[in-house]
Amino acid sequence: MDNRIGDMQTFLAVTEGGSFAAAAKALRLTPSAVSRSIARLEARLGVVLVQRTTRSLSLTPEGESYRSRISALLAEVDAVEQSLGREQDRPRGLLRINAAVPFGVHCLVPILPRFLDAHPEVTVDLALSDTLVDLIEERADIAIRIGPLRDTRLRAKKLGHSAMALVASPDYLARRGTPRDPGDLARHVCLKFSFRRSVDSWPLLSGGRVVQRPVDGPFLGNSGEVVRLMAVAGGGIARLGRFHVAADLATGRLVEVLAACNPGDGEDIHALYSGHDRLALRVRAFLDFLDAELRLAE
Repeated sequence: MDNRIGDMQTFLAVTEGGSFAAAAKALRLTPSAVSRSIARLEARLGVVLVQRTTRSLSLTPEGESYRSRISALLAEVDAVEQSLGREQDRPRGLLRINAAVPFGVHCLVPILPRFLDAHPEVTVDLALSDTLVDLIEERADIAIRIGPLRDTRLRAKKLGHSAMALVASPDYLARRGTPRDPGDLARHVCLKFSFRRSVDSWPLLSGGRVVQRPVDGPFLGNSGEVVRLMAVAGGGIARLGRFHVAADLATGRLVEVLAACNPGDGEDIHALYSGHDRLALRVRAFLDFLDAELRLAE
C-alpha cells in the first residue's frame, strides 16, 4: 500500500525547505529517499510538481495548486489526531451504555449524576433493554448484563452478585393468603417472564433438597421492571433479584414470602466491553466509577 500521507508531507517539506537536501534533513531521510517520494507522487498524479535544476527548485503551477490544497488537508489530519490525543488526558466524548431495565432504573440512574458531575466532558447515552443485544452492532461502549455470559468476544468485569427472592405486595397477600410451603404456590398467581430463556418453574427447598416447583399465572412480562410493577400493584407473586426489589422491601411495598424455602441461588452481574488492550478513558473511568459507587443488595 502506498504512503500517500507520507509523500504529501515530504512534498510540503521540500516546498518549505527549498531543496531536497533541506527536506531530507528536516525529515531525517536521505536526499535519494526524498527524490523517490516526489517522483512517486508525480507519477501517481500524472503531473510535474517540482521543476528541478542543478542550482534551484521551483514549483510548477500544478505544484502551487497542490501545495495549497494539501496544506489544508494535512492541517485537518493533525487536528483530528490531536483531538483524539486529548481524549487520553482526561475522559471526554460520548459514552454509550446498554443495560438491563431493572439494573438501569434501580442501580445506574440513581448514581449517574455523580459520574457526570465528576466528568463534565463526557456525555452518556443510556439505552435500557432486557433484550440481549450485540454490543458491536449497537455501537455500545459498555453493556451491563445479568445472568450467564455468552459472548466470548467481549471482556467482562464482574460488578456483583444478587440473590433471588419471592415477593408479593401486602394487598395481594391480604386477598389471597400467604403461602406457607412450596406446594401452596399452586393456588397463587405467579408472575412470569416472556423471555425465551425463562422457565415455568422456580427452584425452592423442599424436604431438604432443591426442587423445581411449577408455577403458573395469567400474566407474562417482557421486563423485570414490568413484573416488579405488577407485583407492587398486587398482581401476584414474583421471583426477582434482591437488588431489584431492595427499596420495595425496605418501604413495605413488597414483602418476602417463603424465605425459609429460598435455596440461596442468584445471578452475577457483569459489565461487558470490547476486548481492546487500550480502553478509551471515558470507558475506564466509568468502570472504575462502578467499582467505587455501585452497591448491590445481596
